[in-house]
Amino acid sequence: MSQACSAILKANMRIHGKIVVITVCFGIFLLFYFWGSNAADDLQLKTAVNEGGHKDSNSVPTPLELKLDAAKFAKKPPIGVVVRLDEPPGGRAEPNSIGRGANVKEKSKPRGNVARTVTKIKHAEEVMHLAVVACGNRLDETLTMLKSAVLFSIKRIRFHIFAEDLLAPLFKERLNQWPRSVIAKFQYSIYPITFSVGNTDEWKKLFKPCAAQRLFLPVILTEVDSLLYVDTDVLFLRPMDDIWSILKSFNSTQLAAMAPEHEVPKIGWYSRFARHPFYGVTGVNSGVMLMNLTRIRSTAFKNSMIPNGLPWEDLLHPLYQKYKNHITWGDQDLLNIIFHYNPECLFIFSCQWNYRPDHCMYGSNCKGAEEEGVSILHGNRGVYHDDKQPAFKVLYDVIKEFPFEDNMFQSLFYPIQTKFLDTVNTLCGRIPQVFLKQIERTMKKAFEEKVVRHVRPHK
Repeated sequence: MSQACSAILKANMRIHGKIVVITVCFGIFLLFYFWGSNAADDLQLKTAVNEGGHKDSNSVPTPLELKLDAAKFAKKPPIGVVVRLDEPPGGRAEPNSIGRGANVKEKSKPRGNVARTVTKIKHAEEVMHLAVVACGNRLDETLTMLKSAVLFSIKRIRFHIFAEDLLAPLFKERLNQWPRSVIAKFQYSIYPITFSVGNTDEWKKLFKPCAAQRLFLPVILTEVDSLLYVDTDVLFLRPMDDIWSILKSFNSTQLAAMAPEHEVPKIGWYSRFARHPFYGVTGVNSGVMLMNLTRIRSTAFKNSMIPNGLPWEDLLHPLYQKYKNHITWGDQDLLNIIFHYNPECLFIFSCQWNYRPDHCMYGSNCKGAEEEGVSILHGNRGVYHDDKQPAFKVLYDVIKEFPFEDNMFQSLFYPIQTKFLDTVNTLCGRIPQVFLKQIERTMKKAFEEKVVRHVRPHK
């Protein structure tokens, strides 16, 4: 009996000893666990202070700090997405590459409901540059042109307005009176009329007042890469964005784009009367001219005066001196001479981008406009201000009188349609589809963007 009790007592003591040992070991484990956690927290706090710039810049991290820092950044999850410029519209941006190579253990950990900062890189919005030269009584005509550009365009526009001293404050006053919603779509700069070489009075009187200023745009606007120049008597019937996109169609040698002066050599002016070299078969019209100014400034242009090429600025005055007694259309003639000797530098776009009375008063001869409609209307010959071509005057008058922020269908397109009916018996009014097709398409697109897209139910 005593032996059995002694055995039971020994067994209990062994079990009790094991429990004590296990308890002691568990206590030691907890002690080390909490000590290690506090040390890690202290290091994270110290690292956060370092990142905030509060630690002495001369302090040297310990090997343990470096090891833990490296581990922390290696396991850091992605903090956002990078929006790339080449991301397709509606496409999903790729996540930041940091964290793609994280180990399996890190990926398997539950992330919980912790909010993460999403960072997006915003690229500078593309701005289109539009230049015009206004002298004399061209204030209202120029403002109507600028108005048509703003009404239909999508991207923001920077206006470069070259004006006589008397007109400059009037432009500023009138533009600042436009509604805020319209002003938000453009910026503008006003410049004096200046000519870097030659006699200023001669340049001013070369053709129409101050028209030769366009020749000096590459020299003056040195910070501008590309530019669309238009005459004051131009109206946009579709977004300027569309002609601006032609810049992407230039090949490696092309640095400017214009439309032919005429489509039919037998009735073209240059092909019949010019006494100087000109581009191609019918010459080109400079009322609408798209330019890559950077390329123009860096090109040596071939010419008939010296064997070697000349930079743009050095070419203008000698060219004028040589041909001033043979040119009729001033700066346009000089441009024709330049591109006669440098045809590889010119991109030719369709007459629909520079549609003039010449394209309809002798019969319809602009196939581009017949197929697509007029994109840019050029009312030269003063047709906006007389009754010789009522079809041109209708469009000008309606756009000029259109109240900003009114319904475009009711206050712009419908009046144009209605008033155009009165011109169908005239030379240009007999082809209404040519004048109305593109602007109708523009109106429908604007309606879909502003109305249909916003009321369409979400799926």
